[in-house]
Amino acid sequence: MNEIVVPSAAATLLGGPLRPDAPALDALFDTIAAGSAQREYERILPHEPLGLIRSAKLGALRLPVEAGGAGASFRELFGVVLRLATADANVAHILRNHFTFVERYARTPRNAAEEGWRRAVADGAIVGLANTESDAKVVGGSPFATVLRPDGDGWRISGRKYYSTGTIFSDLVLVRVATPEGGNASLILPVKREGIEIVDDWDGIGQRLTGSGTTIFNDVRVEPDEVVPDGTGVGYGTAYSSTLPQLYLTTVNAGILAAVLRDATALLKSRKHTYFFAPTPVATEDPILQQALGEISAAAYAAEALVLATADALDVADALRASGASSEEVNAAAHGAALKAARAKVIIDDLTLRSASQLFDVGGASAAHRAVNLDRHWRNARTLASHNPRSYKARLLGLHAIDGTPLPPSSFF
Repeated sequence: MNEIVVPSAAATLLGGPLRPDAPALDALFDTIAAGSAQREYERILPHEPLGLIRSAKLGALRLPVEAGGAGASFRELFGVVLRLATADANVAHILRNHFTFVERYARTPRNAAEEGWRRAVADGAIVGLANTESDAKVVGGSPFATVLRPDGDGWRISGRKYYSTGTIFSDLVLVRVATPEGGNASLILPVKREGIEIVDDWDGIGQRLTGSGTTIFNDVRVEPDEVVPDGTGVGYGTAYSSTLPQLYLTTVNAGILAAVLRDATALLKSRKHTYFFAPTPVATEDPILQQALGEISAAAYAAEALVLATADALDVADALRASGASSEEVNAAAHGAALKAARAKVIIDDLTLRSASQLFDVGGASAAHRAVNLDRHWRNARTLASHNPRSYKARLLGLHAIDGTPLPPSSFF
């Protein structure tokens, strides 16, 4: 594996790994939030905020302290993610694949290659993803058209991936491929490797700055120690290992909801006029507007509580796994966390979309001005909610309630 070089950040705000409760996080998130609406309005990719995150080594939160990380629990991690998403939902979403990679291949290394990836993350490296092939009949799944081809003592790949969220901002990219034997594997490659082309062609209605477009691999060389075949308990082969990235998306929506509450409160306080038939001429004294704001406040509270309760369930499963508990105990706890994550999504997606609409009830017609860009909250939440439709999850939750049928241990739970 070639040496991983982490580029210096555009601006340095902090040094050393952050604790999840570090006061410096306030400064970091305030800086990111300050330009969030304008970046999206002008479609300015958030390279500078990602540079600050790289310098702060925020991506090392889950690494052990002795490995240069913060030793954060899942509850602490998702608390940080929620705050980051409140500051900028695009920036928070970009790091989803990074934190998932850390959990699967770097936090508890099994070999020298994984130790190298852990060191890179501790130094500030950010990892993206190239998984989905848009021509596939089953989106997000296998078989993959991108197949390893033997090349001397290593391999080569050619292929085209879409929904490559975060890769354009990353130092490494995890690539999902098929093996010659018909299995699946993960490749961890430097994004600057010859033959890798990243195209910013994501044109979604929301999450416009996440770089969720195309990554092209043109006869790219792959070294032997950059390949991790799927196996029982390894990476994608671990049952319910995708509960983290599923809860992550839901947490970003919870952060959007918190941003809606922030902006709705500011709007109501700043209103200079109201409707001629309103019950009071002062907007902040209008009981109808007060109720709308109160409902948004309650929704934001519920969303945060659901996220943290699910993160606690992930911590339980993680502790059992670390203690050497039986596979039955670990799988039961992991399934319990997946159930909570699915339930949280079903509720939080609805709460966020409804609150993002109520924002305009609080603000009135002037809140709909394009330059104010408040519609980004609904667009971003709607885009995130579309990743894995709630209807499928709700149906399986209902089936589990009827007869105890377990959730699928796949990428979507």
